[in-house]
Amino acid sequence: MAPTTTAAQQSDNVAHALSGAGGGILSMALTYPLITLSTRAQVESKRASSNFLEAVQHIIAREGITGLYAGLDSALFGISVTNFVYYYWYEWTRSGFEKAAITAGRASKKLTTVESMIAGAIAGSATVLLTNPIWVVNTRMTTRKRNKETDESLIPGAKAQKAPTTVGTLLALIKEEGPQALFSGVVPALVLVINPILQYTIFEQLKNTLEKKRRITPTVAFLLGALGKLFATSITYPYITVKSRMHVAGRDGGKENMLDGMRRIVKEEGYTGFYKGIGPKVTQSVLTAAFLFAFKDVLYEQTIRLRRKIPAKALA
Repeated sequence: MAPTTTAAQQSDNVAHALSGAGGGILSMALTYPLITLSTRAQVESKRASSNFLEAVQHIIAREGITGLYAGLDSALFGISVTNFVYYYWYEWTRSGFEKAAITAGRASKKLTTVESMIAGAIAGSATVLLTNPIWVVNTRMTTRKRNKETDESLIPGAKAQKAPTTVGTLLALIKEEGPQALFSGVVPALVLVINPILQYTIFEQLKNTLEKKRRITPTVAFLLGALGKLFATSITYPYITVKSRMHVAGRDGGKENMLDGMRRIVKEEGYTGFYKGIGPKVTQSVLTAAFLFAFKDVLYEQTIRLRRKIPAKALA
């Protein structure tokens, strides 16, 4: 029975991972312009415009509507890999805690707050180390400025330069700055593991509480996901800003560690510099997390149903 149980658990872990990846892709695609606005604000040397509509209009006037979707392909790839890795490791760790609870004879195998935080820490750390290069490339693409008018005016009659592809950006990055550049910002990213820890701990504990009274529908999951992400992002936003700055530091001609980056922001911009773009970022993070949890639950249920139907069809 042990091999069967292990195989079933492994299959369930993969189902969660695939559902998380699919939910991430859908939620990212819906909210990506907000990511562009917040990331641009985080890395701009000048203060970001406080007017959301003005910021959108400025990017569209300078780069066209596609400017709001710069780096979308790398972001979708990144979020699918990130969520797959995260959910796989999270479910793997959670199943370990649940087995330990059963072995210990605990009344409930639901994760405690501490166990949820440990599971999130393990999953988050593994995800950061495996996916940081993807997000470095994405940040470079998202913050690359291209003025469609000046591109054409540099040489009369010349065609505007095409934006580099994800692969092109990756190869240029390695050639110009070395492979180590792919891991710039990894320290604040590891610190930011606290973000999903807080997010998923709040989500899991609220979900466990509500499950005693009612069924968790996609709408409820949407609201719980939004609440968890709102709390987590509001607390960790300064580190998000520092991480984005470090991702582009090599491109802009300088490299610095996390503490140096924080000191420079305080010196040049004051403490408010840590919160550039927080409006669109919090909005994007909350909506993305809310959509993610809603989509993931639906996709997971569909995956389980499909998995149950396949053996029956095979036997028919």
